[in-house]
Amino acid sequence: MRRHVGWITGAAAAVLVAVGGLTYAVAEDGGSSATPGADSADAGFARDMAVHHQQAVEMSFIVRDRTDDKDVRLLAYDIAQTQANQRGMLLGWLDLWGLPKVSSDPPMTWMDMGDMPSVGDGSLMPGMATRTELKQLERLSGRQAEVLYLQLMTDHHKGGVHMAEGCVERCTVGVERQLAQGMVDAQRSEIDLMKDMLAERGAKPRS
Repeated sequence: MRRHVGWITGAAAAVLVAVGGLTYAVAEDGGSSATPGADSADAGFARDMAVHHQQAVEMSFIVRDRTDDKDVRLLAYDIAQTQANQRGMLLGWLDLWGLPKVSSDPPMTWMDMGDMPSVGDGSLMPGMATRTELKQLERLSGRQAEVLYLQLMTDHHKGGVHMAEGCVERCTVGVERQLAQGMVDAQRSEIDLMKDMLAERGAKPRS
């Protein structure tokens, strides 16, 4: 089976700065040199995508304990590692900018979607699984767990792509836009891969 290893980061014109023992990229690539504000698209994307990524990491660790299938476990490992690294970068940028990691505004406000209807049950943004779905994944094993994980992660990636495209359009920090574009490219590729993996298991994406 063909495999896709997630895009982590690395703008060629970025400077790497160590903050709190972690390494983050700071833009020197033609983007805005001004520090983003707390209500900017840059800050909103960093906050919301960090939350979105955390759930992907959680789901990936769940399925690695629920199946022995090598392909699913490798995909889950790739997604967990990639999105954990990206999440660290996003939170690190907020630290560098001196901005809070949480906001009183609803999720997606920076995309003019703050008034969107809430799915509820722990699903804060498009594509995110509900608490009920996560509990279901924890109860399943083998092929059933693989299928549900691939379906949930496909939905998750579709929501993530939509959000990352919003940053590409709205963010002002060049290296953050590059990270967002990398997310779009990698997650679209993984959506195609997961469609094939579902077909191999006699299933298909939920939407």
